[in-house]
Formats: sequence, C-alpha cells, structure tokens
Amino acid sequence: MTGLSHSGTASVSLQGVYKSFGAVDVLQDINLEISQGEFVVFVGPSGCGKSTLLRVIAGLEEASDGAIAIGGRDVTDTDPSQRGIAMVFQSYALYPHLTVAENMGFSLKMAGKPKGEVAEKVNRAASILHLDQLLDRRPGQLSGGQRQRVAIGRAIVRDPQVFLFDEPLSNLDAELRIEMRIEIAKLHRSLGNTMIYVTHDQTEAMTLADRIVVLRGGKIEQVGAPAEIYSNPDNLFVAGFIGAPKMNFIHGAIKGESVTAGETILPIPQILKGLEDGAEVIVGLRPEHIRIAPPDSAKLLLRVDFIEYLGDRTYCYGHLPDGQAIVVGSHTGMRAGPRSMLGLDYDPVHLLLFGSGGERIRAF
Repeated sequence: MTGLSHSGTASVSLQGVYKSFGAVDVLQDINLEISQGEFVVFVGPSGCGKSTLLRVIAGLEEASDGAIAIGGRDVTDTDPSQRGIAMVFQSYALYPHLTVAENMGFSLKMAGKPKGEVAEKVNRAASILHLDQLLDRRPGQLSGGQRQRVAIGRAIVRDPQVFLFDEPLSNLDAELRIEMRIEIAKLHRSLGNTMIYVTHDQTEAMTLADRIVVLRGGKIEQVGAPAEIYSNPDNLFVAGFIGAPKMNFIHGAIKGESVTAGETILPIPQILKGLEDGAEVIVGLRPEHIRIAPPDSAKLLLRVDFIEYLGDRTYCYGHLPDGQAIVVGSHTGMRAGPRSMLGLDYDPVHLLLFGSGGERIRAF
C-alpha cells in the first residue's frame, strides 16, 4: 500500500469495525464518519470501548473485522507509523534525561531528519504551545500542565493528519484541566487538524467537541453536537449519562393525558397524548427545567433532603411522595431546610418520555 502523506488534515471513516479479545466482544459494528478538520470526542462509562476504538484507529490494536480509512485511503492493515496519525496518551511518557526540545524532536531525530528541520518544527510547536522559554529544561523541572504540553508538542512536530488524544488530562488537577481544555481548543482552532479525543469527563466532551460519540458496551448509542446530545437524547442511557447533575427520571404510567407516579400527576404535552393507557413510562426532566412554584399550583411536591449552594447556582436534592429522587437547579438561592416541602413546576416543552425499556418515545 502506498504510504500516506503526513501533512494537512484528513477525514476518518470506520465501517463495520469489530474488536474481540478472545470470546469478549469489545467493539461491535462501529460505523462512523469523521469529517476533515472535525473535533470528535468519544465518551462513555469505564469499559465501554472508547480507548480501544482509539487504539484501533491508531493501529495499536488490530480490528477483528471491518475497515478503517484515513484521508480516503484504507489503512486497516497499515502500520501505525504510516497512518498519518499522532497520539497523545494519558501518561506523558517523556524521557527524563532529555530536554523539552530533545523530547519534542526525538521521533524526528530517530527518523533521520536534518537537524535544521528538527529545530524548525520544534520551535514552531513550542511557539504554538508557549513553551519557548522552557526548551532547555528537563521534565522534572516542569509542572504537570507543562509536561502535557510537551507531549502534545511531540505530536505536533510529526505533522499528522489526525491527532488522537487518550484521556490526556486525567492526571491533572481540576484547575489545570480547565487550563488545558482551553489550550487544546485553541490548538484545534490554530492547526485545523482532525482531532479525536477520548474522555470519561463529560465536561471535556461538551466543551471541546464539534460532535460527541456516546458509547456503551462497545456500541455507539448516539452521535451528535453537544447541544443535540444534551437536549435531544435518543435513549434513557444517553439522557442519564450526559449532564451533571444528571436528568431526573420519574417512573410512572400513562393515565389519560397525564403520567401518574403515586400521588404525583404530570400533565404531558398535547404532542405526546394518545399513548396507551396503563403503559409504563419514564418522564425525563433536567434539574434546570424545574422551578419553584406555590403549593396550590405546583405539579410536583418535593420533600427536601439537602441543599447544595455553589455560588452561581443552587441544587436542591429531595424526593417525591412515592420516594423517587429529584434534583432541582436554580441560579437563585433556594431557602428550604431538610424535610421541608417545596412546590415545583415545569414547562412541558422540556419534558422527555421514555419507554420502560429505555427507548425514547417521540412526538406523534
């Protein structure tokens, strides 16, 4: 197979990709098209297959079945070094005895590139990542964020078509993670390369991605823009996984034009009426879509368990009369003590409905 050009950027295509380790199916029928220059984030719970999928794209794991194309060329059986990719791992994997400049240029040196070319590419990457003043230092003299920037710089100098990030910020503290998210977003805008990013942190996914790929059990559950995934989830799993605090789920049954959950009666929008009476359903409501209401006009009555004050917002944790847990979010302070009662209301336009098997029930 002809080697790929390692400059510019490229699309990524996955067609019917499977990966098994013995009898264990880790990836099952993955079909995904990633556009040139797109920033796509793989997200899902531990063990869902997101890192394995990234490693299959990189060629570090061999697909059990299916095809992988980068820039329109089949790379399914191509060596990782010939795929036009560069990978940034969770661990920095820097050589402690080498300087920042030497770490960043190591792969080019090993490839026999001229010293002038190596220096030019290292200096360019250092400028992009604000490492100019640190080139003579060694990893032990750097902070965690600086070490991660060096690891990213090591990828940049290779002029890859596609950047692959495998949970690169997991080892950083909360403040550094925020800083590095901003740096990576700026890097994408600056370089314009295709980037595929794996994380278990949904905040990273929501803030960085052009599109999010939600995985569970080795299968793709939904692909979409962050706002689409958040507001219009395809099923109960996606609805509950994306969002913090997660979406409220109220289990009940259809009765006429409402959902009943014990003593609670939830009117549903006109577009959702006509469902079979007695059918078990799950109502989904985001915490921020529920508001405090006078008891005489409230659709929900909540017994307060705990108030969480976070400065710019307040969360109230409690339960309905039948014991189902509810979280209410507000940008204004809520004055309520434990075991007090709050009346709640909501705009029906934000109500989502799911079947007992977790499938989304859409408007008729």
